[in-house]
Amino acid sequence: MTETGITIAIEEKIAPEVKALLDASDAFFADLYPPESNHLVDVSALEAADVTFFVARISGRAVGCGGYLNKGQYGEIKRLFVGSEGRGRKVGRLLMQAIIDHAQQAKLPCLKLEMGPSQPEAEALYQSLGFAETGPFGDYREDPYSLFMEKTL
Repeated sequence: MTETGITIAIEEKIAPEVKALLDASDAFFADLYPPESNHLVDVSALEAADVTFFVARISGRAVGCGGYLNKGQYGEIKRLFVGSEGRGRKVGRLLMQAIIDHAQQAKLPCLKLEMGPSQPEAEALYQSLGFAETGPFGDYREDPYSLFMEKTL
């Protein structure tokens, strides 16, 4: 997928520059939330067969990433993050649309996500894409630092 010089593609292996983007994501979320409320999947888990992981690039440089874990009954959005170079350019929306399209093709009934309340822009993006608040799912528990959202596909 290409739009306005931005390419979005599935990447099965985490390249060093994508790892650096994920490290920036870790630091960003560590500043917002306490460790027990950060539910970041390990980078190595993003290369698992049940994960579809997308990378957004501008002129070949990784500027955003995110994917979903196929749980069979649903897909769980994981590690969506846009670095400073990609912000304000709809990179998050393009990544999410690629994830939604792929999950629909995989015939998943819905996508779910956990996010923190200190990210109003992300919450607004998810709502604009049809996600609605729901309760905890999977191994998650109620947490004042967690919001749970779901979109029927």
